[in-house]
Amino acid sequence: QVQLVESGGGLVQAGGSLRLSCVASGRTFSSYAAGWFRQAPGKEREFVAAISGSGHSTHYADSVKGRFSISRDNAKNTVYLQMNSLKPEDTAIYYCAARTSLIASGDWSAYDYRGQGTQVTVSS
Repeated sequence: QVQLVESGGGLVQAGGSLRLSCVASGRTFSSYAAGWFRQAPGKEREFVAAISGSGHSTHYADSVKGRFSISRDNAKNTVYLQMNSLKPEDTAIYYCAARTSLIASGDWSAYDYRGQGTQVTVSS
């Protein structure tokens, strides 16, 4: 069993930056691909970014390419989401997820473990 705890959310002005962290407990984290998803009020959950178990392969939604960066430190069982040039439309609850595969996925249903989420609010 893997438990995921996100942190790093908050209120930031448009153009600012935040770094989200997701700490995993349980088994060897390098065996799990991980991803970030988000859900804004009144909208469906959407894919943001994903990373393979090794960290060598990453994927991004078109809406965040060039602004967000996903990375991981398997020695610390942690996945990060660096968010730069934030926009009001990035406002959402951000969720971390992990799957029992080395291969990253942009599909929420492909993930076996999910965190409780952290709120990110970007003011204009």
